[in-house]
Amino acid sequence: MNQAYQVKLDTFEGPLDLLLHLINQYEIDIYDIPVAQITEQYMNYIHTMQHLELNIASEYLVMAATLLAIKSQMLLPKPEIEETDEEYMEDPREELMQRLIEYRKYKEAAETFKEKELEAHQTYTRPPVIFDNLNIEKTVVQGEISIYDMLGALGRMLERKKWKEPLDTRIQKAEIPIEQRMEEVLDIVKRKARSGITFDGLFTVRTKSHIVVTFMALLELMKINQVTCKQTQHFEPLYVYYAGDEI
Repeated sequence: MNQAYQVKLDTFEGPLDLLLHLINQYEIDIYDIPVAQITEQYMNYIHTMQHLELNIASEYLVMAATLLAIKSQMLLPKPEIEETDEEYMEDPREELMQRLIEYRKYKEAAETFKEKELEAHQTYTRPPVIFDNLNIEKTVVQGEISIYDMLGALGRMLERKKWKEPLDTRIQKAEIPIEQRMEEVLDIVKRKARSGITFDGLFTVRTKSHIVVTFMALLELMKINQVTCKQTQHFEPLYVYYAGDEI
């Protein structure tokens, strides 16, 4: 019997985090949010999550409805008012803007505390050590790639390859387990240890099950520090590198 393959992820921090990611990615002024643009990009992420049958929390859908409502309000013709009343005009974006500013403050504070905690844990003393065989040519470092960067790359890949339809949307009995796909992905990445492999290069089969399992396998490998993703700048291709022991 075929069964729908649904994925649950604990790596999403909430719709405000996604909006803040988009604001940073598109270098948007948080005090003057272009609602039409941010709504379009937000919905692209939601559609990509739905395409993967991710278990999207209801708060993401509530935010989607909020953005669409604000967009509608911004499109309505503005009534003629006296100049003296202009300062009392309510901006439909005001509440969302304040929520984002507040969220950004807490997020930055949390990151500061996290850095201080890491610094405290790394403080120790030890005898001098001579490094005779220090490898200074290794350039692969942990990338600052978030789950939203990964979803964005996946959405763009699906658009480029036009893999949205038709796709096999059901998992067959002989579907590859995620553990097996992790081993396959790790083997591919190891063979490209120096140059890395493009994110798109891991998705070679035109089935929804292959896309979902490969995506999840990649996230799991990143979680256990076996691979890392790097991106030189926003919207550039993602590259996957081997991050384990030297081979």
